[in-house]
Amino acid sequence: MRRRMLAFAAAAAVLLTAACGGGDETATGGETTGSTASLVLGQIDIPASFDVLGYASGTKMQYFTAVYDTLLRQDGAGEIVPGLVTDWAYDDTRTVLTLTLREGVTFTDGVALDADAVVANIEHFRGSSTPDLSNAAYVDTVTAVDATTVEITLTEPDPMMLTWLTQPLGYMSSPESWENEDVATNPVGSGPYVLDTEATVVGSTYVFTKNPDYWDDSLQLFDTLTMSYYADQSALLNALQGGQVDAAPFSQFSALEQVEAAGYESNVSRLDWEGLMLLDRDGALDPALADVRVRQAINHAIAKDSILSAILLDHGTVTSQIFGPSTDGYDESLDGYYTYDPDRAKALLAEAGYADGLELTMPSTSAIDQALLTSIQQQLADVGITVSFTDVGTNFISDLMGAKYGSSWMRLASSSDWQTATFALTPDALFNSFRTQRPEVDALLETVQKGTEEEADAAAQELNRYVVEEAWFAPFYFVDNVYVSQPTLDVTPAADMVVPYLYLIQPAA
Repeated sequence: MRRRMLAFAAAAAVLLTAACGGGDETATGGETTGSTASLVLGQIDIPASFDVLGYASGTKMQYFTAVYDTLLRQDGAGEIVPGLVTDWAYDDTRTVLTLTLREGVTFTDGVALDADAVVANIEHFRGSSTPDLSNAAYVDTVTAVDATTVEITLTEPDPMMLTWLTQPLGYMSSPESWENEDVATNPVGSGPYVLDTEATVVGSTYVFTKNPDYWDDSLQLFDTLTMSYYADQSALLNALQGGQVDAAPFSQFSALEQVEAAGYESNVSRLDWEGLMLLDRDGALDPALADVRVRQAINHAIAKDSILSAILLDHGTVTSQIFGPSTDGYDESLDGYYTYDPDRAKALLAEAGYADGLELTMPSTSAIDQALLTSIQQQLADVGITVSFTDVGTNFISDLMGAKYGSSWMRLASSSDWQTATFALTPDALFNSFRTQRPEVDALLETVQKGTEEEADAAAQELNRYVVEEAWFAPFYFVDNVYVSQPTLDVTPAADMVVPYLYLIQPAA
């Protein structure tokens, strides 16, 4: 269940972002916006709290990494680089990870950030009910070997462990702050900035000032950092056109030209795939989906290019695979594996015994673009597949988890092989709700998890090809994640986040 929670959080964020409300829509841009004196970031989300129960990544990540250092960091290509940890190494079994800590770092309350503090943080995380608890799914024990050495023992290899240490599992807060009455609103970390609680309006505007004792001058590039929350894209658009923010995520593609005309540049990454999940591959609920020819027919029935143009205004890349461009399993040749071919789709359905058509029921919710669902419905109807959508409201994710629907629309992140696998392919993956299991897939998953780097990469590619050929999904495209910024900034998109890490936002040279 722990591993499922991360996927739940990611999918729920996609579906429910539009429902997030509250807060003042007025930005507090500094007088020297875009200079080294002040950086104002537009935000489309707000933290529930700054304590461990509110820890989050994704669209909330920048709030936390302003005040909390992470044990490790990632560069723009997703490679792991030092943070609080300067050196790291696994043993031969890849179940014992030894971390060497940077010396002389303290939290802003003066408490030493040593091995005991790191152990306390990880155990605090493991003992909580944070939504990202899955980060620690394989952690068995955490030990302070000496003041600067921490040993993490895993129950089995976790290919994502180093990545987790760049995210909520790696957030470091002062253990002495956890009993403070204001722990949720007054974070105590060792990060580059300190939250100015007097200037901050919770739920609206968060103001940060430089940590005077920060250990990394190369990261602390702005005297003041302000994060202004906008409840919807229209409010954010107005702020961008008024030059009130220096950078922000922006997904209202129909208005992107207006933002660029206002002087902003678009920084693009591709983290998410969007399309159909064909979940009931053994036919428990929808017998037709047990036939690979039916699943292949669905792939050939979708005019991906036209949907991409109509829904995302071409801000994406057509694909037939769920392994994203930043994964080792990604194979560019598979992007075009299924072409739009309704005649081929009809032929495959006839071969499978469904010449007279078939019926499918899929879940819906108001958070999904209804024009997209209409397009899916019409294009599948053109080849003889009648789709009925049932509005399940906020039960969308829980109904999929409960295997109430054999197929569904979905948008999921895919930034690494193991993330992709644990989201959708492993026997207990959240979006393998019917628990599809094949011996050949199990063997490949075993190698991705436990093999050498070369073996894991090769297995991921083979696994990707198998899933495409067997049509476990019907992906449409990889979505452009757009982060707009003033030309006074150099922004490097993150490989695994919809927004860049703070240290990837720097003054232009």
